[in-house]
Amino acid sequence: MSELLADDPEWADVVPIRQYEDVNPIAPIFYSEEYKDATDYFRGVLKTGEMSPRVLRLTERIIRMNPAHYTAWQHRYKTVIALKIPLEQELELMNEIATTFLKTYQVWHHRRLLLTALNSIDAAARELEFLKTVLRADAKNYHTWSFRQWILAHFNKEGRLWAGERAYIEDLLEQDVRNNSAWHHRFFVVFASGVRLGDEDRDQVLRRELSFAKEKIALAPNNSSAWNYLRGTLEHTNTPFSALAVFVEPYTTSQPPSRGTDDDVVDLDNPPPSAGAQLPATPALEFMADIYEQEGGNATGKAVEIWKSLANEKDVMRKKYWEYRIRNALSNA
Repeated sequence: MSELLADDPEWADVVPIRQYEDVNPIAPIFYSEEYKDATDYFRGVLKTGEMSPRVLRLTERIIRMNPAHYTAWQHRYKTVIALKIPLEQELELMNEIATTFLKTYQVWHHRRLLLTALNSIDAAARELEFLKTVLRADAKNYHTWSFRQWILAHFNKEGRLWAGERAYIEDLLEQDVRNNSAWHHRFFVVFASGVRLGDEDRDQVLRRELSFAKEKIALAPNNSSAWNYLRGTLEHTNTPFSALAVFVEPYTTSQPPSRGTDDDVVDLDNPPPSAGAQLPATPALEFMADIYEQEGGNATGKAVEIWKSLANEKDVMRKKYWEYRIRNALSNA
């Protein structure tokens, strides 16, 4: 039995509109018969402005074949609102589609429209929980993280929504310390979205975040994500890079510092590289060069020597970039 709408009596009253194509198109798109059939009838209902249960079924049919069909998503939302479909029901119906098509922007825009219309803190909290399941499938999906940040900022309910975010990020980083998306989200939560409840003492927050980043760097010294977080924290708080020179220096050497005996005093503020770490760590060398560059004067020469080693030995993939840094520094000296 045919599954085409052209053979379905329910759609006999709709005049399908075919997609316009020139007689001899230069680059014809070979749509499947099912997709051409569905979109022909979709153009037909768009022309008449129909919003009905069968239109909802039709938009879902098209979306499952092409989840980036933004007009299908737009008309679906208008139809949901016109028919007064329970918005929580629509969110649940779209869960499987969202999980299947994680990287499609339109999926998340539709959910944003639904949540905005619902205007419910409870719905927003449920959505954050749903996103945890999505991120277990793809922990670095940009659209999902962007949507999560929108929920937090839009509804902005401290106790229900923000309270568990930092702990959630720490769980993710325990699983994968190189999860750059989780690092970015931590910066959003701690610094870029205002002052969270309990974080009013910004000096204490700075100490906490520096300590957190240092601990993660010690575990994986060549993890650029943690070093970038460290940089962002310093820049956001106008803290000079040189404040961390004592911490950074052991990561720039070929051999880790001697751990000494159990009676030695351990510097908890500056954890050393973990055993077996690959040293020198390229991000540490870059960081140290930036310290010298900020210091200026005779220290610029030290920065240049580090950039030369990066260009010629340690980070030849970015050779042109390091050569640019050298030229720029020398021209400004």
